[in-house]
Amino acid sequence: MGWMNSSIRWLPLAIVVAISAVTIVPATMGAGASAAEPKMLLLVGQGPDNHPRGTHEYTAGVERLAKLLEPHKDLKIRITIGDEPWTEGPELVAKADGVVIFVSEGARWLQASPRRYEAFERLAARGGGLVTLHWAMGTRFQEPIEPYLKLFGGCHGGADRKYQVVDTQLHVANREHPIAAGLDDFPVHDEFYYRLKFVKAAPPVVPVLEATIDGQAETVAWSWQRPDGGRSFGFSGLHFHENWQLPEYRRLLTQAVLWTLKLPGR
Repeated sequence: MGWMNSSIRWLPLAIVVAISAVTIVPATMGAGASAAEPKMLLLVGQGPDNHPRGTHEYTAGVERLAKLLEPHKDLKIRITIGDEPWTEGPELVAKADGVVIFVSEGARWLQASPRRYEAFERLAARGGGLVTLHWAMGTRFQEPIEPYLKLFGGCHGGADRKYQVVDTQLHVANREHPIAAGLDDFPVHDEFYYRLKFVKAAPPVVPVLEATIDGQAETVAWSWQRPDGGRSFGFSGLHFHENWQLPEYRRLLTQAVLWTLKLPGR
């Protein structure tokens, strides 16, 4: 898994796979650093949950994302495995300009430790980027929803949450948005969370992609220019690991991460 801490890999602009030593680059930059310096991006995956193989592949997913972002030389990328107790997590978040979470029941996970949630709050206050993918936006319980919305803007939570595996057409809801640049409507087979709960704030959440589910257009990807000056993005697809191969998904996610970090797109 990498260096001294087996749950963390340092990726200085390239994914380090199956090597016995890892080059460690100092993580000295925060969200307020100069635009001339590379930005620090923390990718948080996890070990398997109780889903079948080929679904909810959190670690493999963030590795794919790191590979997609590798050409962007204005980024330094670090992968961490956010399995409990993830005691190093708050310190890693403190060094980051942006964080992507791809974990199990992420809204509850985020608040499992007060120090963890406070670290994300401080990142947001610094204008940092926040990205949530699939079950990372979720909680089976009601209580974590509101605190989560304050950071990410959208949540799949509570007893009334909706999800469904569908063959559907994804529609670009806002073609002017930088995240949607170069995207056209496209068909996909995936599980989507829908009827999501969104923050009631100004400026509001902006839909990026919609899926037709049970005859209704449902927001499945959104962006949010937060009141603190930072940016958040969420995508409720990516249940199936094989969908990382879709060129539309790869473009969407690359552009979304860069947008949250206030970097130029592809």
